[in-house]
Amino acid sequence: MPYYRRVGEVPHKRHTQFRRPDGGLYAEELMGVEGFSADASLLYHRHLPTAITAAEAVVREPDPLTANHPLKPRHFKTHQLKAGGDLVDGRQLLLGNDDVRLSYVAADADSPLYRNAVGDELVYVESGAGVLESVFGALPVGAGDYVVIPASTTHRWVVDGELRALVVEATSHVGPPRRYLSARGQFLEHAPYCERDLRGPGEPLLADGEAVDVLVRHRTGFTRFTYATHPFDVVGWDGCLYPYAFNIGDFEPITGRIHQPPPVHQTFEGRNFVVCSFVPRKFDYHPQGIPAPYNHANVDSDELLFYVGGDFMSRKGAGIELGSMSLHPSGFTHGPQPGSVEASLGKDATDELAVMVDTFRPLHLGPAAATCEDDRYAWSWAGGETSRVFGSA
Repeated sequence: MPYYRRVGEVPHKRHTQFRRPDGGLYAEELMGVEGFSADASLLYHRHLPTAITAAEAVVREPDPLTANHPLKPRHFKTHQLKAGGDLVDGRQLLLGNDDVRLSYVAADADSPLYRNAVGDELVYVESGAGVLESVFGALPVGAGDYVVIPASTTHRWVVDGELRALVVEATSHVGPPRRYLSARGQFLEHAPYCERDLRGPGEPLLADGEAVDVLVRHRTGFTRFTYATHPFDVVGWDGCLYPYAFNIGDFEPITGRIHQPPPVHQTFEGRNFVVCSFVPRKFDYHPQGIPAPYNHANVDSDELLFYVGGDFMSRKGAGIELGSMSLHPSGFTHGPQPGSVEASLGKDATDELAVMVDTFRPLHLGPAAATCEDDRYAWSWAGGETSRVFGSA
């Protein structure tokens, strides 16, 4: 995280005595990334965070991934996937590679206590509401929120009804693009969002209980730890590493006289992938400008676009609808649907809302992809009878 926060009670100096009301010492925990060389927070527990009473291997077969071969653009209708389960075990893997896994979930139940020790998670809430409970406190979230969960954060999801989300599981850390930040981590003036737009837990979350299980995803599989006491026992913490939420509605679009390229929409970055936000914005204001995007070849990246709101002018005739995901892989030239360029001329603005994930290594297809794919999508640029079967989106 780019800025410091302090929640609850912490001692005046780090690594000094901090005593409970009964005279015993609180247990200090340093949670830091990249060893001791990057962002960190100090948490103060009522009980030892190391006190496990059991460790059980959890056997889970990895979701198989198959190559996008023959190479094709693809369209997945996520609202056709089965609903139910929780935000951890209910994830349905659509796409993935060694850097990132992209899953969809329609959760209607609270999750178990969980810790992903492989990398950060970025959850985009498409609809619904809930609370991310963690050792850092409670963080209410709702539609349009990006939720960043640092690696190894013990947490659980509590949902209010049904919560639909895109889950981005990285094998690295996820944060704002480095070009938006100063050398000391402050958002710069040209950044499309800033510290005021970010929400973190506001107070400690204290829970009692003994013999509590925590499911841990780690580099060699899954383990279920049993803790002597509930891990939500932190009376205070401070630092620059914690879960936070950012709403896509607070992203300030960058526009110009002519069509701007996708990097102006960038919102987050991880190792070998970026996440972009397409939000309602004014179109180009050059008198001869063409609002619709130009045809382009993804030379070094696969592009996944998740359509979550508004009207997608450039995709009319392709069968795109709310909840659709389109995959345009490296090696395929893609662009607006036939007729969209002419139709865009004279338009003042767009009200589209979408989340894009660009990966710099190929995305492979997960089990959920086959169950919700529209097989006609690849031919939707061909025109004639082929394109007319799609109607308008």
